[in-house]
Amino acid sequence: MAGLSEEASKGLVAYAPASIGNVAAGFDLLGAALAPLDGTLLGDLVQVVPAEANSFTMTGPFASALADDSRPNLALRARDLFIEAVQAGGGEVGSFAITLEKRLPVASGLGSSASSIVATLVALQALCGDPLSGSDLLDLAGRAEGLTSGGRHLDNVAPSLLGGLQLLVPGREGAPATRRLPWPSELLLVVVHPEFWLSTAQSRGVLPERPGWSEAIDFAGNLASLVQALHSGDRALLARCLRDPIVEAHRAPLVPGFGTVKAAALGLGALGCSLSGSGPSVFAVAEDEAQAEALRDAMRAAFAKAGLESQGWVCALDPEGARVLTPGSRHPWREAHP
Repeated sequence: MAGLSEEASKGLVAYAPASIGNVAAGFDLLGAALAPLDGTLLGDLVQVVPAEANSFTMTGPFASALADDSRPNLALRARDLFIEAVQAGGGEVGSFAITLEKRLPVASGLGSSASSIVATLVALQALCGDPLSGSDLLDLAGRAEGLTSGGRHLDNVAPSLLGGLQLLVPGREGAPATRRLPWPSELLLVVVHPEFWLSTAQSRGVLPERPGWSEAIDFAGNLASLVQALHSGDRALLARCLRDPIVEAHRAPLVPGFGTVKAAALGLGALGCSLSGSGPSVFAVAEDEAQAEALRDAMRAAFAKAGLESQGWVCALDPEGARVLTPGSRHPWREAHP
């Protein structure tokens, strides 16, 4: 901490974007970072300031949803794991005043817990002079996420940290590793979040202990074909593979109106539509902005018929992932599509 610049000594604010886990085809293996076209920061903010003693404050529109949780906040879990990792490498870490601005709804299927974790780690990493590697941060994020989800699941933390569409791949000696997949720049992600609480634990609880052979083969072939479609630019194959052959059928009954929402999206020509992560949020893929706006309105209307208010966003992929915020941040999709 002694080497901090004057600017860093005043603290830093990091942002980590919301994410879509699974992206239909890739249960626990595929995730996408989200950047709303209207410039909304759809994700959590974490400020970290050097301090004489550790402290934690929570603000933001969804802070109250966590206020009664007796468990340590995920930002604090991420802080503790970060400190342990730096100290294990022979480094020294002081104390921090941490403020989490909880902007993402909890239990939403938007990578809310991943966003809090990743923003904390990125703020600490920048403030402390980058003592850990990117692989270290991914591992810590997965471990922190696993404290609540019952296992190390990286399909939200990976895109939130690294940006883009991330595929989890085998790493050396069991270390987590990812590869960024190509994504057609004109394709947009429409995300609609109903005002409905669905915890990851509840959503995982309805899954069978293991899939059958036919389901497993269908899943493997579908995911492999999706990767091939993205690399080859085969739009027709991509549309056939933007489906969830393994978990959606088990989870769909947990989300009121899901079938109607999906039918509305596909009826308007969406390339695919499925649950975002474990739900209840739903995403669809559009081929242009006009179609995306129509999909958003139709999906929200379908949720309304099921008695649920909702929010909707038209998003590009966020190419950056988590970052320290600076004044005048640009919107990459708008620059490429004026």
